[in-house]
Amino acid sequence: ITPSAIQLPSMGQAPRQPDQVIQVMLGADNSLRVREGKNTVDATLAQVGAQVVAMQAHIRETQVGNPSTAVVISADKAVVYEEVVKVMDALQQAGISRVGLSVNTRR
Repeated sequence: ITPSAIQLPSMGQAPRQPDQVIQVMLGADNSLRVREGKNTVDATLAQVGAQVVAMQAHIRETQVGNPSTAVVISADKAVVYEEVVKVMDALQQAGISRVGLSVNTRR
């Protein structure tokens, strides 16, 4: 999945993007990929939480100070809502309590 292949829902402009983002991409075919910077890995529903936790640990090891990392789900607009909830649940079970949803902004 490439970011241009995911058609996100739209809404108003967010005030500011976070500095560090781990993106969980859910494609129209329910495929999962996890991306942080240039590092992207395929994941199953069972693996997605562990992948995000590992990326968060890597960010903490390589960043100076106290980096905060946003976890954002980018789901294709064709994805059934239940599939997004399953991904959120898998992340919560891995101890990730703050998860955002990515949308396209109106222009």
